[in-house]
Amino acid sequence: MSALPLVRGACPHDCPDTCAWEVAVDHGRAVSMRGVKDHPLTRGGLCAKVNRYLDRVYSPDRVLHPLRRIGPKGEGRFERVSWDEAIGEITGRLRSIVDEHGAEAVLPYSYLGTQGIVQGGGMAERFFAALGASRLEASICGGGVFAGYVAAQGGTKGMLPEDLRHSRLILLWGTNTIVTNLHLWPFIAEARAAGARVVVIDPVTTRTAKAADLHLRPRPGTDAALALGLMRTILTEGLEDASYVAAHATGLDELRERVAPYTPELVEQITGVPAAEVVSLARAYATTRPAAIRTLVGIGHHEHAAAIVRTIACLPVLSGAWRELGGGLVGTTAWAAWGPLDLTAVGRRDLVDPSRRIVNMVQIGAALCELEPPIRALVVYNSNPAAIAPDQGRVLAGLRRDDLFCVVAEQFLTDTAAHADYVLPATTQLEHLDLVPSWGSVYLTLNQPAIAPVGEALPNSEIFRLLGRGMGLDAELFAPDDEQLVRLALASGDPLLDGITYERLLADGYAKVAVGDDWRPYAAGGFGTPDGRFALDPPPFAAATESPLGDAALHARYPLQLITAKWSLHFLNSSYANLPRHEAAEGEMPVELAEADASARGITEGELVRVRNDRGVVLARARIGDRVPPGVVALPSGWWASRVPGGASANALTSDRLTDRGGGATFHDVLVEVERETPSGEAGYRTER
Repeated sequence: MSALPLVRGACPHDCPDTCAWEVAVDHGRAVSMRGVKDHPLTRGGLCAKVNRYLDRVYSPDRVLHPLRRIGPKGEGRFERVSWDEAIGEITGRLRSIVDEHGAEAVLPYSYLGTQGIVQGGGMAERFFAALGASRLEASICGGGVFAGYVAAQGGTKGMLPEDLRHSRLILLWGTNTIVTNLHLWPFIAEARAAGARVVVIDPVTTRTAKAADLHLRPRPGTDAALALGLMRTILTEGLEDASYVAAHATGLDELRERVAPYTPELVEQITGVPAAEVVSLARAYATTRPAAIRTLVGIGHHEHAAAIVRTIACLPVLSGAWRELGGGLVGTTAWAAWGPLDLTAVGRRDLVDPSRRIVNMVQIGAALCELEPPIRALVVYNSNPAAIAPDQGRVLAGLRRDDLFCVVAEQFLTDTAAHADYVLPATTQLEHLDLVPSWGSVYLTLNQPAIAPVGEALPNSEIFRLLGRGMGLDAELFAPDDEQLVRLALASGDPLLDGITYERLLADGYAKVAVGDDWRPYAAGGFGTPDGRFALDPPPFAAATESPLGDAALHARYPLQLITAKWSLHFLNSSYANLPRHEAAEGEMPVELAEADASARGITEGELVRVRNDRGVVLARARIGDRVPPGVVALPSGWWASRVPGGASANALTSDRLTDRGGGATFHDVLVEVERETPSGEAGYRTER
């Protein structure tokens, strides 16, 4: 590999690792790739999803030319057209819609199909701002978690992930690190080698849970009750760090009153975690130094996500864990890698009209089917809402509207693209320039194009330049090239970007933002709240509406709680779910059941079963064991409905109810029943609710 030219880049995926890679190129063709060995997190390794990325780049199924629909929506029949035809016809239709219905009749839909600030936003943001389109609230995943941190700490700043190597007790709370944050695990292993204990708090027996020293299994969505119970034991036994709390927090007396009802016995009743384990963990957490808690977005998929995070965030304050290197709370690092960039300049966010209506991406199905005045044009890029959005039945019904004009920029004919009027071929990460920040590390990585675009594919940035010019929008908005956009992002003047230039990134491939080696953000207080102090005011535990402790009548009809889990090693969200290698590795879509629940329903291992509620019916193969506790079932997220028997996947069952704050999706608060399949049974979507 070293004999061939190597081009450095970055994995584009919505993953905390944001690996740095290098690609070997032979006569213009990428022939191999590997993780960058000198990168402090990547360390030369790529995950099972990405280590065969070239299969994606050179897949025979890639969309390589502009396509125009010739069959019914959803059937996936298209004809090839030229770029000039496609841009001319698309902009003509958009102009007609804007002239007749106003610019708010146009809606963009995108998320983190690429995390790059150029191909993920940039010209696309400029286009929709200049057009005056409806605005998208892109909060499907981490909105509740982010809001919880802000409510508790006044911001999201926390420990550096790699500082877990210094910890001596690590709570992995609602995160399957080995699968979804693989490159963090070596730092945890380093801590264990030095004597650290690892505790996983997760209803599901994940790969990470199996590797832990202790696994606690609270019922889904009851994490706040567990945290309140831990704090009660700490306070009852006088294990709090009184001097830290006195110096840097308020509300200790009120906290004592709040947690008083949450005895170990009540916490066991709510969460299912044995009372003795609650007490034991509380003592260990309060007396082990340094102690760290790692959260990610899993707990953000509950109705009371912000409240859960806000409550957990009280623990390192009460224990004084923030004092030490390796102590505190590790969450998103967007404050370090995204926050310093001048994204307003890149996307010209200053041009956005704040009076334009906002559509939450979680509720795209309802928006397409019910919003007034209606959405008349949908432009999708970096996302596959037919697979990743909740309430799949309404999403697909909306996409099938005859009066909806839909344009999708994509690499493959996804379930969403199959409903488009035009599909525009987008480049992969090997074919364009981008700057990729991370929400799971404090590194910025420059992605350099390793090869020329395959076929007629174009970068998203160029697609929206063409659309902007075709619509007659201000030409100056679309004049900067991709390198200039990267330079704009780096020119913010933020101290965290000290020493990071385009030239440095071009030479090295990546750079760490300017945080010190002894990073202890709250060792001396300084929280982002108005008074700089942490308010110890967690809300009381509240059960999710769609949970066993919530709507009793609904629970009587649907007695099992569904988790839509990210346990696959072979695809992420909906990416890779269509590639043959990954299909072969996954087999048919499974549903996990506890032995007691399967036995009560006469269900046997490998049997085809129906998972149903008022929103839909999904067919899956029963997988029986102890991976989920009794009363809980799990379906994998990310499967395309078109590749599942019956044409419905997990999001046929999920609700578009939003989290308490931040507008995230409640993917894990879903009640269902599972039953044996019968010859007359069908999968699909309910027409009545």
